[in-house]
Amino acid sequence: MMNEQPTQQETRPTTPAPSSGRLQVLATEHWSLLATRSLTYMESFSRVSMFLSVLTGAVVALALFAQVDHFHGTFVMAALLILTVVVFVGLVTIGRVNTLNPENFQLVAGMNRLRRAYLEAYPDVEPYFISGSHDDLRGFLLTMSLPNLGTRPSLLTGLAQGFQTLPAMLAVIVSLVAGLMGALLAASLGAATTISVVVAAIVFLLLNLVIALVSQWAFFKFVRSVPARFPSRSA
Repeated sequence: MMNEQPTQQETRPTTPAPSSGRLQVLATEHWSLLATRSLTYMESFSRVSMFLSVLTGAVVALALFAQVDHFHGTFVMAALLILTVVVFVGLVTIGRVNTLNPENFQLVAGMNRLRRAYLEAYPDVEPYFISGSHDDLRGFLLTMSLPNLGTRPSLLTGLAQGFQTLPAMLAVIVSLVAGLMGALLAASLGAATTISVVVAAIVFLLLNLVIALVSQWAFFKFVRSVPARFPSRSA
C-alpha cells in the first residue's frame, strides 16, 4: 500500500556539528595555503637554478671564445653580449623572486589567521604553538623564525640575515657580472687596469645598493598595504 511505512529506518547522511565542520574548513584552508606556499618555493628555486644554468653556460662560452681569439676584440664583443644576457636574466629572476616574497607574506599571514582561529576554539593549546597567531609583520617574522628583524636589529645582524636571502645572493652575483661588464667596456675604450677595476667596483656597489633598496621598499610597501585583522598590539 502507498501509505505503508518502511520496515527499516532509512539512513540519511548526518551533517557534522558546527564546531567540527568549522575545524574541517579551517584545516582544509590551512593545507591549501601550505600547498600554495610550497609552489612559490619551488618556483623560486627553479628560477634561481635557471639563472645559474645560464651563468654556467656563459662562462663556458667565454672560455671557448678566449681560446679562439686570445682576449682580443672579438672576445671582448662576445663577452659584452653574453654578459648582458646574463645580467638581464639575473635582474628578471630577482624581480620574480621579489614578487613571490609578498605572496609568501600573504600566505603566512593567512596561516597565522587560521592558527588564531584554532586558539580561539581551544585556548588551552596555546603553549604548544611556536608559530605566530597574528597576521601583521611581527606575526609573520615570528612564524618565519626571524623575530629579531622586528625589534630594530643591529647593523651586523640585519646584514647577516639579509645576505642569506635568495634576492641578496642573486644581487651579489648579478652585480659582479655587471661590474665585469663595466671593466671590459672601460678596457675596450683604452682605460688603464686601475681605472677598469675602479669602474667594476663602483658598478658592483651601486647595483647592489639599488637592488637592496628597491626590494625592501617594494616588500614593506606591500606589507603596509595589507590590513591586519589580528594585529599583535591587540593581543
